Amino acid sequence: MDTPVETPVTNALFQPYTLRSLTIPNRIWMAPMCQYSAEVFGPNAGVVNDWHFSHYTSRATGGTGLILVEATAVSPEGRISIADLGLWNDAQVEAFRPITAFLKERGTVPGIQLGHAGRKASTEQQWLGSGPVPPERHGWQTLAPSPLPFDEEYPEPEELTTDQIQEIVGQFAAAARRALSAGFEVVEIHGAHGYLIGQFLSPHTNHRTDEYGGSFENRTRFALEVVDAVRAVWPEELPLFFRISATDWLTENPEDEREGWTADETVRFAALLREHGVDLLDVSTGGLVPHARIPTGPGYQVPFATRVREETGLPVAAVGLITEPRQAEKIVANGEADAVLLGRELLRDPYFARRAARELGADLQVPPQYHRAAPHRAA
Repeated sequence: MDTPVETPVTNALFQPYTLRSLTIPNRIWMAPMCQYSAEVFGPNAGVVNDWHFSHYTSRATGGTGLILVEATAVSPEGRISIADLGLWNDAQVEAFRPITAFLKERGTVPGIQLGHAGRKASTEQQWLGSGPVPPERHGWQTLAPSPLPFDEEYPEPEELTTDQIQEIVGQFAAAARRALSAGFEVVEIHGAHGYLIGQFLSPHTNHRTDEYGGSFENRTRFALEVVDAVRAVWPEELPLFFRISATDWLTENPEDEREGWTADETVRFAALLREHGVDLLDVSTGGLVPHARIPTGPGYQVPFATRVREETGLPVAAVGLITEPRQAEKIVANGEADAVLLGRELLRDPYFARRAARELGADLQVPPQYHRAAPHRAA
């Protein structure tokens, strides 16, 4: 029996990556993952706390090259859950600064994802059921491009007026300014997983007949207005990311009256994002509806990222069941993506980057406090 030939390790995963003037030390990045752990109301609503400090700084000590802080709402109404983070006031800015300072001290680039949940807002903390929270229980009226609830138990959202749409565009820009003041060096706009921007993009959730609905050009208008507003206030020398669901996984579901957003549209849209100043596309899938059938498996979303990279030239980061160092190395080394964004694996193992470096024989800076346990030292 022939012995399988292993793919040579080139340590592509540990090569620095430069976007604009910012150099990220390696290609192992942390995807935004909500912690549902902020205060719900009062002066500390949406403010980071000790949990968030420990959560993010431990991954920086673990060698992660870029950390994208969880979906952070641009307004109180934009929070996914009642306990989400926000960047709509200066108290939130001040609370972020110790985290961004620590990340930079460890050589990790601090980034943040800015978002608005739209019709999927005003929900309970995940471990308490994730269902909708009504106004009488500290919830709020949700907003959307069209008055279509997310699921049967969800309330009907209020259809946004054009004036309200422009107000939200301004909220994204204001949050980006605050992100810069808080010390972040990357901003990512959240257009994935069926939240507000994704609701505008998809014909399944956008039934509008005005300039924000109908055609591809109209459905992408709000997203591009947000990109333009953020790019206008975000420094020219710093990169801007956009997260997208490359498909809603609805085109094969005959029970759906309208197809969702497709991979073809993602490629077309990615080219526009590049023209509007986006530097990297964070490619995910799904999240628009609760009943989509998604064929998951290791690296199942990587081909969507690869297609964008090959057909548009826009840099991409791949996500989705990337759990092993050699798997991640192969994705980057083969040019399937420019970086990998790890989610649940970094919840399981904050030191994934250090484990990957050991397994792949790569060098990774060790904090001086840990030098005596570095791989080159005797046990």
